[in-house]
Amino acid sequence: MTLKEARLAAGLTQQAMSEQFEIPKRTIEDWESGRHKCPAYVQRLIIKELQRIADGEA
Repeated sequence: MTLKEARLAAGLTQQAMSEQFEIPKRTIEDWESGRHKCPAYVQRLIIKELQRIADGEA
């Protein structure tokens, strides 16, 4: 699952994800577009948290 897929499954916009995780919106845009690569360990942690949000556990 990609960051974008996980974000959308959690029902978050890029702006909402930015606010939730305190990550600049531009960074999220860059990761999703492929302009910059998200470190693998960060991606795993964010996806895990987004899945919790999607499952209603947050």
